[in-house]
Amino acid sequence: MKKGLPKPLLVRAVNWLGDAVLTTPALGAVRAAFPGSRILLAAKPLVAELFRHHPDIDEILVYEKEGKHAGAAGMLRMAAELRRRDITTAILFQNAFDAALLAFLAGIPDRAGYATDGRRMLLSRAVPATEEVLRMHHAEYYLHLVSELGIPRPANPAMRLQVSGEERDAMVARLSSLGVPKGSRILGINPGATYGSAKRWFPDRFAAAADALSEEWDASVLLMGSSPEMPLSAEIEAAMRRRPVNLAGKTTVRELMALLSLCGFLVTNDSGPMHIAAALGTPLVAIFGPTDWRTTSPWTRTAKIVRVDMDCSPCMRRECDRGHECMLGITADMVVDAARGLMAESSREAT
Repeated sequence: MKKGLPKPLLVRAVNWLGDAVLTTPALGAVRAAFPGSRILLAAKPLVAELFRHHPDIDEILVYEKEGKHAGAAGMLRMAAELRRRDITTAILFQNAFDAALLAFLAGIPDRAGYATDGRRMLLSRAVPATEEVLRMHHAEYYLHLVSELGIPRPANPAMRLQVSGEERDAMVARLSSLGVPKGSRILGINPGATYGSAKRWFPDRFAAAADALSEEWDASVLLMGSSPEMPLSAEIEAAMRRRPVNLAGKTTVRELMALLSLCGFLVTNDSGPMHIAAALGTPLVAIFGPTDWRTTSPWTRTAKIVRVDMDCSPCMRRECDRGHECMLGITADMVVDAARGLMAESSREAT
């Protein structure tokens, strides 16, 4: 990729929040390679919210596939919007055929991405997705893509998200109104996982870990999650000895980011909020069962993974047909011990 690249440059975001966070090291590499270029991000609405205020993005183009960009006519409408921008290069983090087709219909001459989903003929530069590449951690997977396009790998690649001071202040005020004083220690509990129920640890064990850590650390407990996860958070709330603040189903993406930025610690399943917290520097314990910790673990030094070895794990199934053994083997004590250990390590490094 030439330094004299005409502006602007389009980056097509992936569709899931957690995966989108894992593209940010590669996005940072693109920004560093083309500091004078105007970088546009095409993203679905939730991911667009995630990247609001992001320093590596100049403009966000919301791709509303469930709204005005639905169907063939909607895709042509989005393609026309992109065509008017006179974009010369598109870097497609999204692997789908749809992403390459949209860039092709938009008349973008330089269309670069992985040769996946039968879209090689739609790409001007197709990077092979070999078995070795597919086994990479997802953050490394996207860094490999841009490296293959001639973009230098940063010396110290890192995930990056941005929460504004106004957003943090608004969340501090909201928590204060709910009985969490400004400056108090906050323990976040994220019991949901959108991929499927097999990824979810048990409510009573979340409750036991939250009680133990909040008592030991004198921390306020905040439950979080999406609207479909409200019953799950309600179960945890009912099982706890200490009364938590339950914000499940009551936060936008931006409010969730502000909330996670205020947490002193997070206990979480493998999920989008796990990756958001990691990018914001929040220390965390991540509970892994059926998913592959080698490719989707939190990409940070301030995290501990709790899992048990099983002959069937990682199975990557949404629903378990073996009694949920990989999650049953993880006790509340194991999670509490991991949290204590991580905080002890952080304290030693700080001194």
